[in-house]
Amino acid sequence: MKKSILFLAFTALSVLCGNISAQKITIGINGGLSVPNLTDGNSGTPLSSGYSSRLGADYGIYGEYHVSSLFSISLGAEYSSQGGQKNGMQAVSIPALTTYDGSDYQYADFKSEAKLNYLLIPVLARFSVSLSKTIPLKAYIAAGPFAGFLLNAHQVTSGTSDVYYTDDNGYLDLVYSGMPFNANTNIKDQLRTFNFGIEGFIGVSYSLTPKHSIFIQGGGNYGFIPIQKDATDGKNCTGAGVVTLGYAYTF
Repeated sequence: MKKSILFLAFTALSVLCGNISAQKITIGINGGLSVPNLTDGNSGTPLSSGYSSRLGADYGIYGEYHVSSLFSISLGAEYSSQGGQKNGMQAVSIPALTTYDGSDYQYADFKSEAKLNYLLIPVLARFSVSLSKTIPLKAYIAAGPFAGFLLNAHQVTSGTSDVYYTDDNGYLDLVYSGMPFNANTNIKDQLRTFNFGIEGFIGVSYSLTPKHSIFIQGGGNYGFIPIQKDATDGKNCTGAGVVTLGYAYTF
């Protein structure tokens, strides 16, 4: 599946470049840091709420068609780290302990990280403007939709903790001592494999020569479709802040 998606993305870029060979086009690569998080959604599910940001990688390639000196359209293929993490007291579901309080949830103090990795195919409209008449420096803004394909997904937990349940007054009562939470669970089959959202960047590029340039950009992406197949597991949406450095070659 992953190889097929990558092949289609590279083929699309090749077709784009081939069809407009008479025009001015740019091919670029970039890579950097993704700071993703998961929205809590509206399900009220304790297991899917309370996430904070994690760190991951973001890198990709793109082909850009220059409609004019100010406006261009790009098609890319981007590896995007998504997910979130919790560190501290949080809800867990341990079926063997549900009889203590009649609830599906208990609480324990450990670290949990949802590591989700996607292939994004963004189509972006880009507006550029020169910042100087003497220095080859440009500022740009880019935005547009993306299609996302889930590559892999794991829930990684670590630590050892006592396990508690909440009594009728909302207090935590001990139900089990010293339970280990060291696990790496594949959760891909619980999640949707396709997503759709929006991506945007602002950046600055510097031309080393008429054909070669470097750039730095910052922005983010947000997925519109809740990632869980079953709404009872939550309604989290993906999103990430992204900072990347890149190199571009213009034909």
